[in-house]
Amino acid sequence: MRDLAELRKLHSSKWLRYPADVLPLHVAEMDFEVDPGVRAVLAEMVAKSDLGYLGPIPEVPEAFIGFAQRHWGWTPDAAQIRMTTDVGVGVVEVIRALSKPGDKVIINSPVYHSFYMWLDELHLTTVDAPLIHESDVWRLDLAAIEAQFKSGARFILLSSPHNPAGRIHTLEELTAIAELSNKYNAYVISDEIHAPLTYADQKFIPYLSISAAQRRGIMVTSSSKAFNFAGLKAAIIVTQNQEMFEELNAMPEANHWRASLLGGFAMAKAFAGGDKWLAETMTQLDHNRKLVKELLAKYLPDAKYVIPQNSYLAWIDISCLGLGDNASEYLIENKKVAFNPGTEFGDQFGAYIRLNFATSPEIIEEGIKRLAS
Repeated sequence: MRDLAELRKLHSSKWLRYPADVLPLHVAEMDFEVDPGVRAVLAEMVAKSDLGYLGPIPEVPEAFIGFAQRHWGWTPDAAQIRMTTDVGVGVVEVIRALSKPGDKVIINSPVYHSFYMWLDELHLTTVDAPLIHESDVWRLDLAAIEAQFKSGARFILLSSPHNPAGRIHTLEELTAIAELSNKYNAYVISDEIHAPLTYADQKFIPYLSISAAQRRGIMVTSSSKAFNFAGLKAAIIVTQNQEMFEELNAMPEANHWRASLLGGFAMAKAFAGGDKWLAETMTQLDHNRKLVKELLAKYLPDAKYVIPQNSYLAWIDISCLGLGDNASEYLIENKKVAFNPGTEFGDQFGAYIRLNFATSPEIIEEGIKRLAS
């Protein structure tokens, strides 16, 4: 586990965005070392000056299919797996190919802040069907989603598993979404980048593993989040229906070539040989997600936090502090700790922060101490 002094020498946005006295717990990247097998592949390619453009890469579909079979009991179609630059670019290009300006796209707030930016880039209309929050559970509001489809929404952009709520949508929920999309002739784009980060006591359901989902469903995902190399820029777009696959031929051919050579081969290595590293990482994250609960109980007992089912992001209600919608700015300026403000995930979530606990227990404790102070 790398200490704070070593981490401060890194070059990513997480460690360069704020002054050195601010403890960063915002950006969704891990403070852990990358899988040794992935590092070896990258080192060998750099040593050989093998740094050209990305060409054919059958290793990625093969590796992803193996990962999906081992972890989710699902076998994707290798012929329907396309490369793209990253999940954001993949989502944008998929929707661009299928939409016209002004089309309505459903999101489910609180949701990953980039969803809003991607849809603005496309000049589309974002419509919200917020998650229902009751009994410490965040879940999809199927009635609200159907109402938006009825009013003309042509797409739903799912965060699955859900960021920042850490919720894994159930088979029943996803099946209902698939049936609604078929009924209203709408598309479902499922961002599943966090899927490999599912804890042992939970089960992730790939959207396209549901037969009703395949005609109008598209998955966009990557190894980058789970294996901690977002900067390498490579992701995949997956379909499971030939007609749907052919509709996406409207995307530019350059979608493939804009992905990174290093990212592509790192993804192949991670999906094919990273299970041991991932299991060890999930063991540490399992400890950390429970530690957040313990530390909040100790230092800030009035805060509200539900242990997530997936990933390493804590969605915390800090309304008890009475800081209002600018809590994140106040904490950076006065307590020297950075979290994602809740308003990034939806205007109505000013009482929340998102905390990244993919770091050492010592850094987590220091961050929560600064919050509680």
